[in-house]
Amino acid sequence: MSTPPRPTDDELRDLVDRAAVLDLQARYADVVTRRAWDELTGLFLPDATIHIDTVTRDPFTVTGPGELGRFIGGAVDRFDFFEFVILNSLVELRGGGDPDAAAARVFMCEQRRVAADGGWSTAYGLYRDRYRRVDGRWWFADRSYRSLARTGEDGGAFPFPHLPPSPGGGRG
Repeated sequence: MSTPPRPTDDELRDLVDRAAVLDLQARYADVVTRRAWDELTGLFLPDATIHIDTVTRDPFTVTGPGELGRFIGGAVDRFDFFEFVILNSLVELRGGGDPDAAAARVFMCEQRRVAADGGWSTAYGLYRDRYRRVDGRWWFADRSYRSLARTGEDGGAFPFPHLPPSPGGGRG
């Protein structure tokens, strides 16, 4: 029985970096589910731009964790139950050859209940993220959101955005 080859230093670094980015994504889901908007400052760079396209209104951009928290807080205020769930995430490391840059596609859904009438709805969306490592720690640097489908009065399935193939033969 042969011994499996030992991972290279680059492979081990990639595992650590991928785990750190996935942890950052999970922390975002946790913060949003708990509505702990002040904790967004520990996840997003101060000048991070967040592009939002809900499909049913004109796209817009917010800047920084404070503005993002105010926007999301206002959007989910009518729900007495709200849970943000990551369905799938594909992380690409070393964007443009830069070891401190990464990107991801994150498919997600929101489960929510309207306090006023008890109606349930589900929203599905796609985040396209860029991350930056600063002082050894990964941060959201740029985020683009697009709605994919929603149940409820403004619901429906929306045209799926064009997504480029994954670099590295889809190995992500």
